Amino acid sequence: MTDNQHGPECLHAPWRMEYIAGAGKPTDGCIFCEKPKEDRDRENGIVHRGERTFIILNAYPYNNGHLMVVPYLHTRELSELDPATQQEMLAMATLAIEALRKVVCPDGFNLGVNLGRVAGAGIAEHLHFHVVPRWDGDTNFMLVVSNTRVLPESLETTWEKLSSAVRDILAGAPVREEDCDLNQWPE
Repeated sequence: MTDNQHGPECLHAPWRMEYIAGAGKPTDGCIFCEKPKEDRDRENGIVHRGERTFIILNAYPYNNGHLMVVPYLHTRELSELDPATQQEMLAMATLAIEALRKVVCPDGFNLGVNLGRVAGAGIAEHLHFHVVPRWDGDTNFMLVVSNTRVLPESLETTWEKLSSAVRDILAGAPVREEDCDLNQWPE
């Protein structure tokens, strides 16, 4: 690190190199097809499984709690999903939003899908929705200047909290803004 008189401060995020180095390289199989076949939801970041879709943590998140809703059917097109799968994707996105409200207390959300690599899809061959929690002021100079985000919590800890929240919500527990504890985040 340097002081501000002699140049910018540096924040190192070496874990991002794994993503950068692998970008655009062919992989063996589709992670969205392979991970649900395994009985390792915690290690694979699968927060919840539905009949036709599942919710999974993004391994390279835009923000803490960045989730994806993925159909089990391997397709790149929304039009290839039957109506029941389309409906479950929206229901799972809603469940993801409610769990994030309970756990990470965001001020808002981005909900989106990138169809095709040129549209920003990192895994273009398997359609998925992104559910990204957002906070006032979360886009700052770090991203703009250094393409680096600061995530205050490990994926494993986030998985624990979100999995528990999903179970609570499905059991009928209300999601109330006053229950969200912003003091849970490390400084």
